[in-house]
Amino acid sequence: MRFRATIENVPIFFRIIQAMEKLQKKCIIKFTETDMHVICNDEANEGGIQVWSVVKVDSIFTSYRIQSNANNEITMTLSTEALLSALRSSSSSASSSSVAATVLPTYDADEVVMKLAKKNDQAVLSFEMFGVSRSGRKVRVAHDVRIDVMRPTEVEKLHEPLCPDPDVNILLPSLQKLRTIVERIRPLSNVLVLRANNSGKLQLSINTDTVKLETQWLRCANPPMRQAPNADDVEDPSLEKPDPDKLFSVLVSVRSFLQFLNSHIVSTTTIACLCQNHCAILYVYIGEIADAGGVLTYYIPTVIDGDD
Repeated sequence: MRFRATIENVPIFFRIIQAMEKLQKKCIIKFTETDMHVICNDEANEGGIQVWSVVKVDSIFTSYRIQSNANNEITMTLSTEALLSALRSSSSSASSSSVAATVLPTYDADEVVMKLAKKNDQAVLSFEMFGVSRSGRKVRVAHDVRIDVMRPTEVEKLHEPLCPDPDVNILLPSLQKLRTIVERIRPLSNVLVLRANNSGKLQLSINTDTVKLETQWLRCANPPMRQAPNADDVEDPSLEKPDPDKLFSVLVSVRSFLQFLNSHIVSTTTIACLCQNHCAILYVYIGEIADAGGVLTYYIPTVIDGDD
């Protein structure tokens, strides 16, 4: 089993893991010949939220080499905090200016190499940073992150949540702006109602015994989403087309939705797909959709009993 890659785009890798670290303390990373999958599927997560991410190898790595007996795939579990620390230490440019408590490194790495290694019989992801200090001296820094390599039988049990076809797809406004609104709502309710229709209307609302509040956006885009072809999916001309003004809704935990909104540090475009009374599926694209370097897919199940 061999793995080695140069991290060409440290800031993007850092921001992806930063978003995951807000969700759970450990994550699963699966490296294949073409993609990196980052998975947070702990059932104990707030509101049952899960993240299944796919990032193209060439959007982050160069000199990428992988070899294993499991179809050249390597899947591991590791601490998100430890990985974040390793990436942060690689360059000051990786660290967000919002992380005020971070002590930035006193050098900038010209090259960051990540490889699979074993130290004292423990598997690790070893990070080596080569660069020049601010005084002009050459610097080499090593940082090991402990990992547990998953067996193929364990990997086979990993499955994304099964969801019905969405009732509506809608392009979300800036996640940073949404986050500001939801932060203000948070003290008022534990449950948030997401509503949208196929005419570009999006609503966020809460409804409790003491307060009713609604925020609305109009003329949002309703992009088509690709679905797997199905022989039964032949349009019947006798069926009435759905009313484009009909609103579909999903009740979600406010805390879960805020955890999703932490992905604003990665997002350029985000599409919400609502499955009425079942779940919200949120696609956070890394880069523009047409040439996206990857997508973070958040699954937030509906709240059955809430205080709304």
